[in-house]
This record gives sequence, structure tokens and C-alpha cells, in this order.
Amino acid sequence: MFAIPLQAREGETAELRPLEPWQAEEFLAHVDRGRDFIGRFIGFADAAQDLAGARTLLQRYADRQAADGGRIFGIWLDGTLVGGVLFVSLDSGTGTCEAGCWLEPAAVGRGLVTQAARILVDWAVDVRGIHRVEWVAASANTASVNVARRLGMQRDGVLRESFVHRGERYDMEVWSVLAPEWRELRAGKATTEG
Repeated sequence: MFAIPLQAREGETAELRPLEPWQAEEFLAHVDRGRDFIGRFIGFADAAQDLAGARTLLQRYADRQAADGGRIFGIWLDGTLVGGVLFVSLDSGTGTCEAGCWLEPAAVGRGLVTQAARILVDWAVDVRGIHRVEWVAASANTASVNVARRLGMQRDGVLRESFVHRGERYDMEVWSVLAPEWRELRAGKATTEG
């Protein structure tokens, strides 16, 4: 299995790795630690109520990966799963995908999701030839909306009250970045860092 290091605070280690069905117990423990926080906007906190539910959710993404239609990755901080990023969908035929994220409270504010999401967008654009990467988040989920902003995505619009979660309707913001824009953003970042 591969692991991609993420920049962490001094004395800490962080990495991005595939999240697979055999890790269902670890995934369930992670969701349990942050269930209320994660579940405010993310449906899988309700789907992974027990080990069978956690395994089913991870298997669904393993099946999507096998069908080349999505993927899920975990973020580990000092050896503990604390969140992740994913391709909710990936369609190489149309050149579009939707990326997303989640995080438990212990890992908030460290920049780990933004780093991991950049790795996903790089891979989608450079390796898979994806032209449009989307990010869809509830308007009330300011943390997720802020990730889209930090990635340099543009807000395409708002789907008013289009998502029902736990009996409440949410406006959903659609953000995106196109491959040429992403390459330009990366080149500008490299110039300012170099």
C-alpha cells in the first residue's frame, strides 16, 4: 500500500492512504469519535453505525474504484485515521469528477484536507485527464466551502434546498476548477514558493 506524506505540525506525522474495506473497524472507530461533527453534513456518519455498515460503505467505494467511478482515501495523523478525501464520482469519459472531504474535530485547522484534496486534483488532472473537478457542499458547511476556496475553485452556483439530510433541507454550493485553471494555479503557486 502507498502512503503520501502530508505536512503536519512539528513532531507530528500525517499521511494520505487508500481507505479499504479491511479497515472497516478503524474507520468505524474514527466515525464514532467524530460522529456528531462529521454527521452534521456528511451522510456516511449515519450509514456507518456499526461494523457491518462501515464495511458496506468502504466496499461501495472499493466497487466504485474497481469500476473506475470513484475512490476513497484516509488521512492519518500520528497513525490514527482522522478524516479523508474522496472522489464521490469520477467519469473519465466525460472528463468530470466530484471530490469531497470529511474530518473529525481533533484534526480540524491543520490544513490536512486542503493538502490531500490538492493531491486528488493533481491526480485527476495529470494522470486521469479529468477536465472539470467539482466540489459540492452545503452552504452551511463553511469548512468544506473554504476548502474549495483554498483550492482556487470558482463557485458555479447554489442549488437551493436541493439536499435533504436528517430531515432538513440544505442549499448546496457547486464549486469547480477546470484543468487549464488548475495548471495555472499550480504554476502560480510554484512561482510564489520558488
